[in-house]
Amino acid sequence: MDSRDRRLYLAVIACALVPYLPALWNGFAMDDLYIIVWNPLVHSVEGTWRAFTGPYWPPDLGGQMYRPLPLASFAVDWAIARGHPAWFHSMNLLWHAGVAVLVAAVVRRWADWAAALATGLVFAVHPVHVEAVANVIGLGELMAAAGVCLTVYAAVVRQDLLLSGAALVLGLLSKENAVVAPVLIVWAWVVGPPAPLPPRPAMRRILAFVVSWVVIAGAYLAVRGFVLHPYARLHAIAPVFVGESAIAGRLTAIAALGDVLRLLIFPLTLRVDYSPAERTIVRSLLDGRFVIGLACLAVWAALLVMAWRRQRRLEAFGLGWIAIAFLPVSNLLFSTGVLLAERTFYLPSVGLALVAGAALARLPAQRLRVALALIVLAGGIRSALRTPVWHDDFSVTQSILKDSPESYRGPARAAAIFQSHRQPERALTALRTATRIYDRDPTLFIAGADAALTLGQSRLADSLLARAELLCYRCSGSYRTQALAARSRGDSAIADSLLARMR
Repeated sequence: MDSRDRRLYLAVIACALVPYLPALWNGFAMDDLYIIVWNPLVHSVEGTWRAFTGPYWPPDLGGQMYRPLPLASFAVDWAIARGHPAWFHSMNLLWHAGVAVLVAAVVRRWADWAAALATGLVFAVHPVHVEAVANVIGLGELMAAAGVCLTVYAAVVRQDLLLSGAALVLGLLSKENAVVAPVLIVWAWVVGPPAPLPPRPAMRRILAFVVSWVVIAGAYLAVRGFVLHPYARLHAIAPVFVGESAIAGRLTAIAALGDVLRLLIFPLTLRVDYSPAERTIVRSLLDGRFVIGLACLAVWAALLVMAWRRQRRLEAFGLGWIAIAFLPVSNLLFSTGVLLAERTFYLPSVGLALVAGAALARLPAQRLRVALALIVLAGGIRSALRTPVWHDDFSVTQSILKDSPESYRGPARAAAIFQSHRQPERALTALRTATRIYDRDPTLFIAGADAALTLGQSRLADSLLARAELLCYRCSGSYRTQALAARSRGDSAIADSLLARMR
């Protein structure tokens, strides 16, 4: 590596770290509490290897997902820092800087120095990354992205079968969305890497890669199935899709592409939550939101065709990357647990950075410097200002109430804060507000039962739990989550009462 490349990577690292330095003063928020703070698995060194034999979510909360590497990392971090959040956040910052360097390194071999610098800087400061970097459990997104980028680099740039396979394992053990890595490699071969990259491998070598992917996928699915087999099979679905047809779900997913384009291109407005009624179901082809989403899809397709015809391979590769990486979380193929979540844009945004870097590199040197300075300044400031939103549960809730005033999640989370501060009357009031906005989430009624039991109103609690049972079949995970919250505030009797009422 020459001195010019060292300067490139140091600039990318600096831009990836500086905007997120306020995260070092953040605490734990939202799912951090369940996965880290209240999870005994990560509170001992044994959790480093026990993470590979257990689910990501604690068994008491349903035992869902298999992501052992983030859990193992949390166990090591807890042993080092004794639960101090600054250490956990510093690890996220380092992983983000590492991914930004990997992205720049891929482009450095694919294109010239200017394109690599532009790509690395755009990715480093993109504000849509704040949720993944500033919230501790976003580590899974960061590790999976690192695994995917290294998998692609090893296969396309170095054609190293063993390194590519090892990186794919790293990604899959971090988060399930790393499954897109082989598709990205095939797409790179279809686009055709330019010189001085090695040409597309011979068919025998391609078959060797395919066999390695099949073996890795089979082993991963077997281990994942064995670990998760004892736990309940729960299919998480976003509240907006509850009770809706598959067609309405797909229409809504296409309508959400308007938000996707906005968040990738102009992420001035960021939200913690995209729940009803902030975002509602789309049932008609004539709905304006669907038309906008379809137009965004058409724009993406037109840009891809244009890049392909003009043989702008890096841009075509980047546009394909966006679609391939976003597809598993897009709700286009199947309904997932969220309609939109900004943390899920971390991996797809690599594609956006590739496209932007290639386009910016065509500018004259002076204009390129000015453009990059403006991008780094605007993106860095927006990211730095957004990072404190993830300071703790209270700041996250305040953000939802401000940024998504129509969402039922805001008052629902406010109720959780009231209850944790032993204000059950205010909690019930907030939950009534939440159910007026959206009354098809059983967790609202289970939380209401918790508050009612705190007030000694067992009949009200029973009626609320009856409402919950009408909305879900065997709400065991929700009961256990609420019981854990009750136990964490010292109300063990209420936790036991909730579990006893669980059907």
